[in-house]
Amino acid sequence: MATLDQIIDDFSFLDDWEDRYRYVIELGKALPDLADEKKTSENKVMGCASQVWLVTHTSGDPDNPVMRFEGDSDAHIVRGLVAIVLATYSGKTASEIASLDAFETFSRIGLTENLSSQRSNGLRSMVNRIREEARARAVA
Repeated sequence: MATLDQIIDDFSFLDDWEDRYRYVIELGKALPDLADEKKTSENKVMGCASQVWLVTHTSGDPDNPVMRFEGDSDAHIVRGLVAIVLATYSGKTASEIASLDAFETFSRIGLTENLSSQRSNGLRSMVNRIREEARARAVA
């Protein structure tokens, strides 16, 4: 799976949205499949037009755990967006996640300006869910 730095670099070489769109789809194809037993209603992200599931794993310090995420979607482009969200947040501590504004990064690479309002809302729902989970796990 691509790192956020790789994704940012790759986006910088892609001039038009068509190429970026195809790249997002390729990121989704590279995302490992989520096991069917993890595609539950509690793992489903509400607010997405497509079906999206996020699974959270924590390790380390219980007051500020490292959080890792698995995710999947039934739509190709959204699956790519899931891959970008996971690259942004997975492997960081709860406090880092709670304070990280992914939309600044998404905007900088030109991702958000070319998404439909439905996909933007779904992306926002994924980010909000991850940040809420991080805030709940980070002891201030």
